[in-house]
Amino acid sequence: MERSDATDRTPVTTLDRIGPACRCRVVAVRASGALRRRLLAMGVVSGAEVEVVRAAPFGDPTEYLVKGYHLSLRRAEASLIEVVSEGR
Repeated sequence: MERSDATDRTPVTTLDRIGPACRCRVVAVRASGALRRRLLAMGVVSGAEVEVVRAAPFGDPTEYLVKGYHLSLRRAEASLIEVVSEGR
């Protein structure tokens, strides 16, 4: 049986590796405990579209657009979010 899932066509990476002005879609959140609950409550759920808005001068934190609002995440937090790139 063949899957038509986006992850079959596009390699999965983590949110911290997505460059500025790029869009991606969340595949999984690997965080646990309070951090996982906080990310899910802020809309970082499987299938959510995320756009990289800008990064601080040294790349930490980075600002993302998620479900119409701006969210800043540290690189360590973003590395726990698996995504597939949608390009731009």
